[in-house]
Formats: sequence, C-alpha cells, structure tokens
Amino acid sequence: KQSFNSITMMMSTSRALLISFLANVSIYSCSHGFSLEKPTSRRAALETLTITPFVTTFLPSPQDVAHAADDIDSSSALPKTTPISAQWNAIDGLNSEDKKFVSFDKSAYQAMMRDQSRTPLFEQAIVNRLKAAEPDSQIVLDLGTGPFALFAVIAAKNGAKHVYAIEASKEAAATARETIEKLGYGDKITILEGFSTDITLPEKADFAVAEIVGSVASEEGAYATIYDAHKRLLKSPNEANSWIPNRIQTYAAPASYTLQNLFLPPAFDWTKLQGEPVRFNCRDEGLQLVSNPVLIEDISFADIITKGGSQQKQVTFTVDGERVEKNKAAFLEEFKRGNPREAEGLSVTTANSISGIALWPRLLLDDNVEVNSRHFPDGGHQKSHWQTVLPIMSEIPVPVKGGDEVSVTFDFTVPTEVTTPSSYKISGSVVRS
Repeated sequence: KQSFNSITMMMSTSRALLISFLANVSIYSCSHGFSLEKPTSRRAALETLTITPFVTTFLPSPQDVAHAADDIDSSSALPKTTPISAQWNAIDGLNSEDKKFVSFDKSAYQAMMRDQSRTPLFEQAIVNRLKAAEPDSQIVLDLGTGPFALFAVIAAKNGAKHVYAIEASKEAAATARETIEKLGYGDKITILEGFSTDITLPEKADFAVAEIVGSVASEEGAYATIYDAHKRLLKSPNEANSWIPNRIQTYAAPASYTLQNLFLPPAFDWTKLQGEPVRFNCRDEGLQLVSNPVLIEDISFADIITKGGSQQKQVTFTVDGERVEKNKAAFLEEFKRGNPREAEGLSVTTANSISGIALWPRLLLDDNVEVNSRHFPDGGHQKSHWQTVLPIMSEIPVPVKGGDEVSVTFDFTVPTEVTTPSSYKISGSVVRS
C-alpha cells in the first residue's frame, strides 16, 4: 500500500484508495503483524495537520469548534435515536489465502513470538501442564505451529514424549522442519503440513496447544479447527486441561475515534469502507472506550461440540460520563501534538461521540494463566501484538453524553468449515437520555 504523505487537496473516494489511506493514518501494529512496508502512524498524521493543505478541507471551522461543548449539551437539534450498523467477514482487510482464511507473513510470526504479554504465558501454561503428568508421558498437538515451531519446541524441551505440530502454510511448514532440526528436536517433533481437519495423527494427543486466535477471537478459524480436533485428535477432549488455551473470548465497548472526527463528509466518505473495520494498536490513544466492556464471544474448547460457535447477543451499553471526561484529556494531548488551533474543541467533540463498537480478544490458558490484549476488566490500553478492531458504524461520529445508551445486537456466524471465513454483524442504535 502506498504512502499518502504527498496528498494535498485531492482525495479519491474509491474504496481501494480510502482503505490504503486509513491503513496508513491508523497506527497499525497489526494483529499478528499485518503491517505496511512504510506505514505513516496516526500520530504522524496528527502532527502534520497544520501544514498539510489536504487536511484543511476536513477540519471543522473555528466557529463550529467554538460551540462544540454547547452543541454536545444541547439535545434539541439531535435525534432521540440514531441507527448504527456494520458487517464484515473475518478476512476483510487482512492477508488471506484465496480469500478463505487468514494467513501470515514472516513479520507477523515474529510479532507473535516477541509479544511478552503472550509468549511467556503460553510457555508457563505448557510447562504447568507437562509437570502435572508423569515425565516423558505426554503426546502434544500444536495446531498452527508456524515457521518457528515455538510452542512445539517448548513442549519438547520440557519433557513431552512427542509433539505433532501441524501447519497449513507450505512455506511455514518447511521453515519449521529446518528449525527443529537445527535445534536438535527432529526425533521429538513431527511437522505435519496441511489443515488439521485433513490430517489423521498416528496417535491421539493428551493435550493441544492452539494459538489460532484473532483480534476478534474467532476470526482465524479457531472454532472450526477445535471442533474437528475435539472429535478426532485428542484422548480426552471434554476436559479443560486438554486445551491451551481452554477458552477464548471477545470483549466489546463503544468507542470514540480521533480520525473520524477529523476527516468528515463530503470530502471523506467513510461508507466506502463497506463495513471493513479499522484496526488499532492496543496502546493507541486515538481510540478511547466510552463504557465498560462486555463479554460478547465466549468459546470453551472442552464444550465446543455442545455449545456451538455462532452467537447472537443483545447488549445495552451505558455511556460513562467519567470515562468521557477522562477521554477529553487524552484526546486533547493527541490533537495538541500537531498544534491544530482547534485542539480543545476537537477533543470535546471526539470524546462526546462514538464511531463504532471496539472489539478485542482475551485468552484463558488454564485455571491460573490468562492473556489479555487490553487491560482486564476495564479495557485500558496496553502493549499487545493483537489489535483492537473498530468497525465504523455511522457515516459521521454519533454524538453521545453520559447516560446515553448504545443498544446493539451482535450476530457472529462462525462456521465449522475451516476454509469458510466467519462473518460478523453489529446493528442497533444510540439512544439519547
């Protein structure tokens, strides 16, 4: 995707150009490393606002900004109810194989491996599980081992009898074979290339490690993969300690977003995204939650056969006035970095608006070890290789204030076929108090 540093007054509304621009101006730490060659950070975009003629076509007028706070407090000109909605498929905006399932490049795998909020915790859970059994007794299955066979090596190093490591990518599987030979584990680890749904193991496994979790937990095909493995590949699939993680979840909350408040119609058409979400570094202060997070998606691997994967849930979020006030201060710092004259007004209007419903994953590895991509339970910012996913649910940000309600239905369709991408729909309305 190309750089947009030289864009001035002209802005195409074609979908490809719009998505490329958004990808550049959002901080794109990238869930599992879906990064640009030379991305322009969201912060860099803000810092060039005062000198880039292009941006002046999107900024509110000084008169509008001067009255921003008054407009937020006045409900007479605003509709009582504002509809919001978005829908997308798991592969939209991500690397994919034949547009069927999410795939990764080398930088993606490196981002996963280096994530200190993820990898050491998986290692701890694997070691705990192996120590709970007799030495040299456990057959381990590693689903989606990747080019470094990271968790397979951890299991072999810590006393597994044998590890079967499955990898769908031909290139990653070849690299994994080279990796284990170099490390001297060729006799302990068997690399199997292909989808696990097409593979029969020589023997069933005592437990499985399956870090196939997306920024929306189910978007990388975890449900279909575990559903099949549950039926065929494990000795005791109904037991929680047969799985690492044993449960994956998606949390959600309405969110305010700086750039949608900066880049407004008619010059910028957010509907051209057609539901494809914007993806954020989980530390990105350009996105702030306006209410407490709610559990939306909850998949227990031990119970996967009986409980199913597709989920529909109705939720009413209440906008938290204290969060809104704190968000104003955070947004003010964001806007001031570029010294735009409208920073104070923009921080008010942005904090008192929502652009969509943010989503992010949480993994329960065992009874004592969990992995959080955002701070739990308040959803605060923290470092993670996973992203926060924000579908833009309205052409312009929807004004809100403390006490308003955001009532939505989450309709997640998660198939049992690994090459069929999951689909997601969120629809509802903002109701002013």
